[in-house]
Amino acid sequence: MRDDQLLRYSRHILLDEWGVDGQERVSQSHALIIGAGGLGSPAALYLASAGVGHITLMDHDQVDVTNLQRQIAHTQERVGHAKVASLKVAMANLNPEVQVTAIAAMADASMLAQHVPLADVVLDCTDNFETRHAINLACVTHRKALVSGSALRLDGQVAVYDTRHEAAPCYACVFPPNQHFEETRCATMGVLAPLVGVIGSLQATEALKILSGMGASLHGQLMLFNAKHMEWQTIQTQRQAQCPVCSPSRASALG
Repeated sequence: MRDDQLLRYSRHILLDEWGVDGQERVSQSHALIIGAGGLGSPAALYLASAGVGHITLMDHDQVDVTNLQRQIAHTQERVGHAKVASLKVAMANLNPEVQVTAIAAMADASMLAQHVPLADVVLDCTDNFETRHAINLACVTHRKALVSGSALRLDGQVAVYDTRHEAAPCYACVFPPNQHFEETRCATMGVLAPLVGVIGSLQATEALKILSGMGASLHGQLMLFNAKHMEWQTIQTQRQAQCPVCSPSRASALG
């Protein structure tokens, strides 16, 4: 590690749980961030500032003026630009050494099959159940840790789904794909701007713990946050034997 890198990352290196070895692991790692909006902005900025070696961004959307209230990586000057391109600029301004791949495309099954296997950790920063389930399936198939976040109105949640751990559930264990969940988005329901920063920052924290080898991740836990009352709640979650995605029979079918 060069002297300038030791200086740049010194506050992480000073942590006993991190050290030089942790920084080297982070610098050699690859994170895939799906969604470049309210959650993806803080998550990507923190991963870039921490020196994650390669970060791939995937989002098909463009920057809109209504995004600027909470999507802190974007600016008035970049309204109309692809969100991944705008976020890439913001990340480069923080840390030009990080390799950023910007993919202006929807996270469909084909794109996920191509890019999930290349990542060491996947961050789901999207806002709809269909995409979340597709990401989860790809992560289970390719045995990748998934850091999931969501935020709406005054409530947020974050979890790690890492089926490399025997008892750890996947996203489908907690939110079964065959159950109906009302699809609500901030475009119609609203969202408190700092809330997405809180949740996105927690996603970055969990991703960095996984990449650096520092401490235990949130796998097997669903953390809920209510901003109105400043209340945190943690729910223990378990793998479901009949899960259509990660059950033993499904795993055998996947090979």
